[in-house]
Amino acid sequence: MKKATWISGAVVLALAAGGGWWWSQRSAQSAVQYRTATIERGPLQASVSASGTVNPVTQVSVGTQVSGQVRAVYVDFNTEVKAGQLIAEIDPQTFEYRLSSTQADLDASRAAVQIAVANSASSRANVSRAQSDLAEAQRTHERNVNLVGQGFIAQSEADRTRAVMISAQESLKAVQALVGVSEAQIKSAQANVAQREAAVAQARIDLSRTRITSPVDGIVIKRTVEKGQTVAASLQAPELFVIAQNLSDMQVDASIDEADVGRIQPGQKASFTVDAFPGQNFEGQVRQVRKAATNVSNVVTYVAVVGFANESGRLLPGMTANVRVVTESRESVLKVPNAALRVRIAGVEPAAVPAGPNDAPASAAAAPAASGASNGAPRVAGQGRPGGSGRGASQRGRIFLLDAKGKPQAYDVRLGVSDGTSTELLVRPDAPNAEALVEGATVITGVSGAATSASPARAAGPRMPF
Repeated sequence: MKKATWISGAVVLALAAGGGWWWSQRSAQSAVQYRTATIERGPLQASVSASGTVNPVTQVSVGTQVSGQVRAVYVDFNTEVKAGQLIAEIDPQTFEYRLSSTQADLDASRAAVQIAVANSASSRANVSRAQSDLAEAQRTHERNVNLVGQGFIAQSEADRTRAVMISAQESLKAVQALVGVSEAQIKSAQANVAQREAAVAQARIDLSRTRITSPVDGIVIKRTVEKGQTVAASLQAPELFVIAQNLSDMQVDASIDEADVGRIQPGQKASFTVDAFPGQNFEGQVRQVRKAATNVSNVVTYVAVVGFANESGRLLPGMTANVRVVTESRESVLKVPNAALRVRIAGVEPAAVPAGPNDAPASAAAAPAASGASNGAPRVAGQGRPGGSGRGASQRGRIFLLDAKGKPQAYDVRLGVSDGTSTELLVRPDAPNAEALVEGATVITGVSGAATSASPARAAGPRMPF
């Protein structure tokens, strides 16, 4: 009997000890733990990140307008060239023969002009002779008419001279027509000469195009032709060389997402890095935002040209650059970590504060983190539009501060620009929460061991041992 009593007592004590341990663990895990930070004052920069390619400002593709076999190549990769310098040559033999043929045709045409001129002179001489014959026939006819009136000759003689006079008139008209024909032949021959001269000029130009020269001063960054290779210029000129005009003044063609292009303006400062020089930042400036859109897989981007000086020559064309464009800058503002804007504590509500004239709608304030950029920063109203400013158009958010007793207090705040890590707090001096939202105030950035609005208030403890 005593043994059974002892066993029962031991079981009760074990159950009591297990229950006490479970309750202590449950209470310990149910204790609220806050991760905190402080509201700071300092500089803040809003930026847009993108990727792009390093390119020369001026890049010329050198091709050929004639077909043939490459007889010589005088430059190679990285060769510095001057404008007009001979860099390659195509076999000119075919074009030389063509020039000789057209020159011979031109000489024949000029000879034809001389023949036409001689024919014209002969026709004009025939006109003079016909005019003399006509004048003689007219005088003979008039004399015979007078003699017929005096009865010295018969009427038939006057009729004969009249017929001779009419024949002389028609002969004059015929030779005058021949003069017109000879003049037309001269003009035709002269036009043929002009046509042959044009053909000679074209053949001479084609012959000159066999000598490939550099159009600009620069450096050869690409060569796609070898000696003995045959190139064919049909619908478009084949590319032989690519010459960068100036590698000390280059640019980055960055692809900007359509959601951020409204924040990019010419003149903004930019920095970028390249994989070839890790840890080094290169400075530049936005020179142009091109209006032509690129649509790839339904992703619309625009090209922003970031110019920079490459005086050292370390950056090479074609390098991939990770660009960061500073869109807005603040020198000394209150800023809060972005993690504090995502905290939600169930049962803690802020006091009613009237909205400012520039505040965003309440629907936008319900979840500022959800409407933020991809890096977790809340998107500021006005930044997505040209000329938008974080000070002129703000967005509502909510943060939780710890009071003197360690209790969380909720505050609705107005937000300005964000750099992806911290966000500007816009606090008016006359705002009801201005005394609490000051530099050094403790803000909650995370909650553990207690329910939040994202997780219903249900504290999970360890399972009972029985």
